[in-house]
Amino acid sequence: MAKNFSGPAIFMDRSDINTDEIIPARYLTEVTKEALKPYLLEDLSLEGFDPKGERLSRATVVVARSNFGCGSSREHAAWVFEVNGINTVIAASFSRIFRQNMFNCGMLAIELPQPDLERLFALSRIGEVTVAVDVEGSKIIGETVGVKETIPFEISSFDRALVEAGGWVEFADHRY
Repeated sequence: MAKNFSGPAIFMDRSDINTDEIIPARYLTEVTKEALKPYLLEDLSLEGFDPKGERLSRATVVVARSNFGCGSSREHAAWVFEVNGINTVIAASFSRIFRQNMFNCGMLAIELPQPDLERLFALSRIGEVTVAVDVEGSKIIGETVGVKETIPFEISSFDRALVEAGGWVEFADHRY
């Protein structure tokens, strides 16, 4: 597991954040993942959110509401997070294809029940939140200004194997 799944979190208090908002279609002609980097969340409409701001540039974890990654099925939506150092997205639910693209890239798409997600959002109302993800222990530790929440999560054994291998290609290289 070479990827970092922990660090400063950015909270997007909205459901249905779609792949066009994550990486606009006009950039899908780029030929490298790295070329996508400056366009992360460029078209996201969310009060107080600045796609070029310092908070996003420091974030390594995204926390959002439900149906994250809905819309067009494009690997680019996972890739643009990866090249920006964001390897963990936490939400109540994900689009099936986006979720699998995250795991295929060796990244985490963690689904939490609504009450547990609310516990993380409550931390964000206190101050900036750091999230530590213990993949082996299947727990998230959110912390801000002396307040800490430990929240268990579940992923399938296959998705865990993809994350541990570093993604689908690395998983296949070791198995086949």
